[in-house]
Amino acid sequence: MRLAALISKPLKPEMETILPELTSWLLAHNYDCILDTESAAYLKTPHLGVERCDLPKHAPNVVISLGGDGTLLSAARAFASTETPILGVNLGSLGFLTEVPLAELYDTLEAWERNTAIVDTRSLMHAGLFRDGKLFREWDALNDIVISKGAIARMGEFAVELDGQFVASFRADGVIVATPTGSTAYNLAANGPILLPSLDAMVLTAICPHLLTIRPIVFPGDSEIAVTVDVVPHETYLTVDGQEAVELNLSDRIQCRKSNRKVNLVRLHPNGLFNVLRSKLSWGER
Repeated sequence: MRLAALISKPLKPEMETILPELTSWLLAHNYDCILDTESAAYLKTPHLGVERCDLPKHAPNVVISLGGDGTLLSAARAFASTETPILGVNLGSLGFLTEVPLAELYDTLEAWERNTAIVDTRSLMHAGLFRDGKLFREWDALNDIVISKGAIARMGEFAVELDGQFVASFRADGVIVATPTGSTAYNLAANGPILLPSLDAMVLTAICPHLLTIRPIVFPGDSEIAVTVDVVPHETYLTVDGQEAVELNLSDRIQCRKSNRKVNLVRLHPNGLFNVLRSKLSWGER
């Protein structure tokens, strides 16, 4: 029997109907199911739930993420070391990454069974936090890492280097370093550029910089960009994909580069970035 891992967004009442139907379909197509704790709770079998970080140990053939982009981002980081295909089903309101609507779930699974589904490969970004000259924490991110201030309305001061070469120092509310996938997330809201997912690049965007001359920087994917916190206001945090956070200290250094790991997203149709922009953000309309 093949194995499917199910990851679900919490607090979605409709999951109590969706999940029994999905598990029945999978069992009928020779799949066993392994459930994260949220999925197990919906099925009234909490004792069968597995923490998301432990799901890759069971080596599933496919991951089905039921929720929004946040749920998919969580699944992508959990399975970053495996490159297991992930089918992201959109139960949210926007869904840039989870392009498969619920109405196309079973059509997409049927295409996956016939080997006619599209597998969209996305690069991850590796971020390392260095404190007192030593590696303190490290992550792989699908969307972005964000350095941002906390409760007090004071700007931070940041210094940026590219491949060891000094770029600029500036004051701002924060800094975003995004992958092409993440360029349509917080980066876009901060007036950063849209990068096609196929580009081998990353982008650094300052959040509300003090100087109007500071503009987003697109840099090659094989480069390393470093951001040093020169002045840190109260409660400044480094956030990974909007889900994991660590408080920063003065002189902390964040180094970002393209990861060796990738995420494979299962779709029914080829990725339609501009279709998503037009339909969900009314992009280009007058």
